[in-house]
Amino acid sequence: MAGAVIGAVVLVVVAGLLVASFFVRRHRESQRPQVGWRATDEVFNDPSTNRVMRVWLDGEGERHYVAEAQRRAV
Repeated sequence: MAGAVIGAVVLVVVAGLLVASFFVRRHRESQRPQVGWRATDEVFNDPSTNRVMRVWLDGEGERHYVAEAQRRAV
């Protein structure tokens, strides 16, 4: 009985994390460029989302990724 409860809890947690992953942006992905970022010539197609992404650099040289369609609207 206790094993079934633990298994159910684990299943609920894993399912919750899976659903949450659909709503969380990836590492270094931003909705729009921030003030002070500069666009690079590096553009790529993100194979998991099929979006065209541009690489932006902040003042410290860190890379950030912004979808091209969203960038044009800024």
